[in-house]
Amino acid sequence: MTSKMQRIVLNSRPEGAPTAENFRLETTDLPTPGPGEVLVKAQYMSLDPYMRGRMSDVASYADPVPVGGAMEGGAVGEVVTSNHPDLAPGDTVLGMFGWASHGCLPGAQLQKLDPALQPISAALGVLGMPGFTGWHGLNEIGRPKAGETLVVAAATGPVGSMVGQLARARGLKVVGIAGGADKCKLATDTFGFDACLDHRSYATAKDLRAALAEACPDGIDIYFENVGGKVLEAVLPLMNRFGRIPLCGMIAWYDGETSDTRLTAPGLWRTVLVKHLTISGFIIANHYDRYPAFLKEVSPLVAGGQVRFVEDVATGLENAPEAFIKMLKGGNTGKQVVKLD
Repeated sequence: MTSKMQRIVLNSRPEGAPTAENFRLETTDLPTPGPGEVLVKAQYMSLDPYMRGRMSDVASYADPVPVGGAMEGGAVGEVVTSNHPDLAPGDTVLGMFGWASHGCLPGAQLQKLDPALQPISAALGVLGMPGFTGWHGLNEIGRPKAGETLVVAAATGPVGSMVGQLARARGLKVVGIAGGADKCKLATDTFGFDACLDHRSYATAKDLRAALAEACPDGIDIYFENVGGKVLEAVLPLMNRFGRIPLCGMIAWYDGETSDTRLTAPGLWRTVLVKHLTISGFIIANHYDRYPAFLKEVSPLVAGGQVRFVEDVATGLENAPEAFIKMLKGGNTGKQVVKLD
């Protein structure tokens, strides 16, 4: 067995959008598992938008990655050495191993997977944190009712596609917003959305709002917020009274750039007040007591094809930074993962 491992570390903090220079590939010694710990060789690792926030040294719901520290994230892989009674070499597990070829964690922090049920990479997307995020936000904050209209931005990502498919199955009209004609076609043809708008086709929020108004003649009851920016500005005036907005992400503003929208706090709060809107931000890490219920409901739907998923697979740990930068600009299609050598 090799005595070395590779990992991607944060080389410097980005100023604006991340660049390749913010990352560094390094080789280090393979860790030795202690009592109760498990050494794992990673096979797939996840790339998610929240990781951009970890690169900045700002107050947030979690500590930033230190400069020189390994980038954080989930991965699935094969147990190499185990000092935990419930896990054996050859088992497949999910854990927060980071951007690395190997990881060592307490066995109690790992989830054992059955590769015969689903591709193991599904534990990073449709049956993992992103899918769970969509399920929880829709159910607990969106509170969907048949006959309502739901709009979801980043519609073909692992969160947005989960939200749209579950809502559509419950009798809602579902309108997606995505970047590009191909993604919009994916939303309607594969994920079953009623309609999808290409936000890149509209120069201003006003233009996008006009198209949304046509697609949603009865207004919008639920807006699942993944984006912010001009999409949020387009949606807000179309929200119905007593509408709900699960606030999951704001990728348009993650790089700290000045917004080109006309959103202002007084205008935003007035809309919330006069339309009796419920807006609730949530961090899915606080809700993992509900994860078993999510798996119980959604796993059979994935196995039966009622919930579909698409993965964008990059190959090689060294290519993770390029894939991550591309993903933040909307260059991926579906859940972004990296297949490790």
